Amino acid sequence: MKYHVHRIEVKGDTAQEKLQSFLNQLDGEVLAVIPYTSPTFQGMGATSKVDFLLIVEKTNSR
Repeated sequence: MKYHVHRIEVKGDTAQEKLQSFLNQLDGEVLAVIPYTSPTFQGMGATSKVDFLLIVEKTNSR
């Protein structure tokens, strides 16, 4: 059993479509989707934004 970690860049409103199309292309089992966030300051105060997603896939190849 092997694991593969994929990285998907996220920008604005395209995250849902990008993630959906990527997940439909995978052959293995998705174990986790991990967002990588960074702090940012906006007029309303401090928030965070998602820079990219890490997707952990379990593959059957040895």
